[in-house]
Amino acid sequence: MRRLPMMLCLLALLIPTGSANALTPSEQQSIKLIRDAYGERAGLRVEAWRQLLKDIRQDDEMRLLEQVNDFFNQLRFLDDIEIWGKEDYWATPLEFLGVGAGDCEEFSIAKYFSLRELGMDDEKLRLVYVKALELNQFHMVLAYYPTPSAVPLLLDNLTPDIVVVSQRPDLQPIFSFNGSKLWLIKLQGKGELAGDASQIKQWNDLRSRFSGQQLAQPIIRLNE
Repeated sequence: MRRLPMMLCLLALLIPTGSANALTPSEQQSIKLIRDAYGERAGLRVEAWRQLLKDIRQDDEMRLLEQVNDFFNQLRFLDDIEIWGKEDYWATPLEFLGVGAGDCEEFSIAKYFSLRELGMDDEKLRLVYVKALELNQFHMVLAYYPTPSAVPLLLDNLTPDIVVVSQRPDLQPIFSFNGSKLWLIKLQGKGELAGDASQIKQWNDLRSRFSGQQLAQPIIRLNE
């Protein structure tokens, strides 16, 4: 298992009390909730995440992409059935960090919510369902459009590098969505608008659970 570096995990603990970057009481409460549900190491992962978002908030967009991508790509890949006992469970970022593992949806969704919290425009982001041709399986990545007509950059847990879509011929797009809209087929470009993202049941369920800080219990306890 790939672990978060201890310096990153303990970063929040090293910020002096009263610092402008100190965690708020609300954030501390969320961390306690995670610690009670998933254990001490889970609390440290969430604390490191919250501190990261504070520390990089003023950075440019490319730096935000790199930092968020690197942070979550340190977590472990594991199928939903092994963690939650379900074939297609979309865990919230808090559940993902709590367990310390997830599949491609968890990686992409956690990156999406992090970038949105950092102030990135929803129009610049797409959660993209693709067919990973070399693996012969469905997969999810996060696409970033610097401008509406730009060729997007892809954030993917399968590779540490953020690259333009033209460098990923192994991915065949199926549909994409963000906080409000759903598009069909095209990855390079806007695609054909197909309706509202609320048509996706897993997305609705996830957003509801995340806003209410609801936490599911995994069927296994990972050895941390």
